[in-house]
Amino acid sequence: MAEQIGVDVGDSAPDVTGQLVRPDGEVEDVSLSTLAAEKPVLLSFYTADFSPDCIEEWCSFRDFDWFSTGEQVQVVGVSKSGARTHKQFIKRLNLGFPLYTDGNLAIAEAFGVAYRAFGLSRRSRRSCFLLDESMTVRYKWVGEHWLDPTRDTPPVGEIHDAIQAELGDGGAETFGF
Repeated sequence: MAEQIGVDVGDSAPDVTGQLVRPDGEVEDVSLSTLAAEKPVLLSFYTADFSPDCIEEWCSFRDFDWFSTGEQVQVVGVSKSGARTHKQFIKRLNLGFPLYTDGNLAIAEAFGVAYRAFGLSRRSRRSCFLLDESMTVRYKWVGEHWLDPTRDTPPVGEIHDAIQAELGDGGAETFGF
């Protein structure tokens, strides 16, 4: 039987607080529940800023127009990179998404996705969690390859479909039907 990795669908997500770097360069401590209260959050864990696989991941989120509109869900990244590097990463890739700094991997540990590569280097497993306004996990994707994260990139189309299935069309008028 495979080991369960990460908080499960239907579970309450941990209400972590971390340093959040916003696209405008503002840096502040923000709890995840504060973000989720605004609108559902797609929390995406990745290895580090400027690694080739992470550039590909964030460019795919950026280029998938549906995510960048931010109307139904806000995309928020988490990596062990620091605030200064996050600012450079956001600027270089022209990202419209905030990024949590998680240098000690406390956020990754709270979500059950921290591990040691080769028993040495601590990192977070590539993963995505969709959290609704009540902090319930509605969708989960966890990369399967523990050593080579370039083999696992979040399936943007699948994530979009899951968000549509879970959250619907964002409140479009149904005219009572």
